[in-house]
Amino acid sequence: MFTGIVEEVGTLKAVRKGANSAVLEIQAKVVLEDIHLGDSIAVNGVCLTATSYSPTGFTADVMHETLNRSALAALRPGSRVNLERAMAANGRFGGHIVAGHVDGVGTVRRIEKDDNAIWYTIAAGPEILRYVVEKGSITIDGISLTVARVDSDSFAISAIPHTVSVTVLADRKVGDRVNLETDIIGKYVEKLLQPAPEEPQQKTGITKEFLTRYGF
Repeated sequence: MFTGIVEEVGTLKAVRKGANSAVLEIQAKVVLEDIHLGDSIAVNGVCLTATSYSPTGFTADVMHETLNRSALAALRPGSRVNLERAMAANGRFGGHIVAGHVDGVGTVRRIEKDDNAIWYTIAAGPEILRYVVEKGSITIDGISLTVARVDSDSFAISAIPHTVSVTVLADRKVGDRVNLETDIIGKYVEKLLQPAPEEPQQKTGITKEFLTRYGF
């Protein structure tokens, strides 16, 4: 599990591509301080496993499914990437619950300066937006952010200069693709409100229709 608080920005040194997979070689410093083989490290929000490491970096395998569901396939040598180690049991919970399992990819539609803030509007499909709520949490390229606005085909976040300067948000341009992970709690609630077909729905005072009627 991660929290969406980026520890450092690393640099992709090399990509070794297979038929439907890839091996990423990433230069880093902070995330190497207590690294072990098999450790989980979020790379632009994607949970990857460290398969080897050196004093200056680590490598991670990326499987076919991950390439299809994320923007990692667009990375090139020299690309900067957000890095975060899995949360330690005694660590601070600075962001929100982040699994590192990307739900899909969005596209940067607009970037606007607003005094000391920078607004990023991200276009996304309905399968993503159904879980995005105003003032809720969302992860963009592994960064825990608060949704400031949401409509039928996009959402927007407002980032402070510090967040932009210490993450790859500083590199993003209109048209860039970004990894998105919605708040996992919403997905679990939706699943639990849908009984399995083979299980008869128990008659209770609380139903899905009841919760919808009263704004839940």
